[in-house]
Amino acid sequence: MTKLPPDTRTRGLHELYAEDPENADRLLWNREVDPVTRRGFLKRSSLLAMAAAVGGSIPFADKMPGGLIPAALAQSEEPFTLEGKEGLTVLNDRPINAETPAHLLDDDITPAKYMFVRNNGIPPEVESIDADTWELEIGGESCENPQTFTIADLKEKFEHHTYQLQVECGGNGRSEYVPSASGNQWTTGAVACPTFTGVRLRDVLEACGTKDDAVYIGYYGADRHASGDPGKDPISRGVPMSKALEDESLIAWAMNDEDIPYLNGYPLRVVCGGWPGSVSGKWLKRIVIRNQKHDGTKMGAPSYSVPKNPVAPGSVVPKEDFVTIESMPVKSLVTFPKSGIDHAMGETMTVRGHAWAGDLAVKEVHVSIDFGATWQKAELKEAPNRLAWQRWTTAVDFPETGYYEVWARATDEEGHSQPMVVPGWNPKGYLNNACHRIAVQVA
Repeated sequence: MTKLPPDTRTRGLHELYAEDPENADRLLWNREVDPVTRRGFLKRSSLLAMAAAVGGSIPFADKMPGGLIPAALAQSEEPFTLEGKEGLTVLNDRPINAETPAHLLDDDITPAKYMFVRNNGIPPEVESIDADTWELEIGGESCENPQTFTIADLKEKFEHHTYQLQVECGGNGRSEYVPSASGNQWTTGAVACPTFTGVRLRDVLEACGTKDDAVYIGYYGADRHASGDPGKDPISRGVPMSKALEDESLIAWAMNDEDIPYLNGYPLRVVCGGWPGSVSGKWLKRIVIRNQKHDGTKMGAPSYSVPKNPVAPGSVVPKEDFVTIESMPVKSLVTFPKSGIDHAMGETMTVRGHAWAGDLAVKEVHVSIDFGATWQKAELKEAPNRLAWQRWTTAVDFPETGYYEVWARATDEEGHSQPMVVPGWNPKGYLNNACHRIAVQVA
C-alpha cells in the first residue's frame, strides 16, 4: 500500500475529505477515477487499498463516485449521555447540541429519549420551571387584544389537537459540505418525528385578534444567551402568518403523551413542522404578531438563510443576496439496518427508513446498492397526518460477497428528488439533502 504523507497519519480521515475530497482519495488510496464519469478506480492497487480498509471486495467499485468517503469509515461511535436521552452524540456542550445515530431513529414515532437536542442558548434552570404558574404572553403591534395565558388557561379555553410532526435542524448534514461551514457539524441525526399535543396557534392568535396588517409572528423563550448577558436573546425567530395559521402549527405542552422533555422545551413550545426546527421555539414565553417580517435574533442573514442564486464554494455572499429558509427539502434516512453490519451472502436483506419533504408529501423512495447506477423502488406508506415523515421499506439481494453501500433517494409530490451528492454549497451549510447511505459487508 502507498505510504501516506506524515500529516495524514495525524489528521483525521474526515478532516482530509472535508478539505479536498479528491486529494483525500489520492493521499489515502492513491486513487484516480475515470476522467469522464468521475467514477471507478483506474489503478487496481487503489481499489485493493480501499477494499482492505472497508474489510472486503467492492463489487460495484467501477460505479463508485470519486471523492466519496466510504460509509463504513464515516461512522462515529462516540458515546454520549444526557438525562432522559440515550445514545445521542454530543456536538457541543455550551449550548448543548446532540444528534441521534440513524439506526436509533427506526421507530415510527420518535421516542423522547431519541429526540435530538438543538439549543441556541442556555435552558432555564429546571428548578425554576413551574408548569402551574408558567405564562405565555401574546402581543405585538398587530395584536388587537394582548393577553396572557397560563398553561391551564390554554388547556381550558381551546380545543386540544395532537399531530405527529417532523422537526429537523436546518443545518442537518452540514458536516458533508466542502469547504466546511461554521456551526454544529451535524451528520444525519438532527431530525425527529414525535407526536405533539397542544392548541392550534391559530386559535390563540384569533382569540387575541390579528389586525389586517399582520404578516408575521415571532417567539421569545426563557432560555438565556450563552454569554450570560440578560440583554441579549439567544434566538427569536418566527414564521409568516400563512404558516402560523396552518392546522398543524401548535402551541404544545406534551410530546408523545407526556411532558415535553426538559432539553426539548419543557413546559411549553411552539411547533411548526416541515420548516427549520429553529422556528419551533422552546421554553415559550411570548409570541408577537408583527406588521413586518420578524426581526428577532437569528432572523437576519446569514442565519437560517441561503443564497438566492448558486454560488461557488467558499464565496463571500452579501447579506442582501440571501433568502430566509422556509419549507425544508425532500430527504430520507436509512434506519435499518445499522451501517457497518455483516450480512450473509444468499440471504435477502430488509432495508427500511423514513422520508419527508417539508410542507410537501413524499411520492416515491428508491434504493441503490451500486452507488446510484441503478435503483429499485421501495414500498412507501402514507403519512399519519400532514407534516409527518413516511415509512418506507424494501428488500435487497447482493450478487456476490464484498463491500456494499445501500443508498436511499426520496422524491416529493412535485417531482423534486434528493441529489446523490451534496447539493450546492452555501456559507452556513444548510439544507444538505444528499442521499443517505449505509455500509454493508456481505460474506
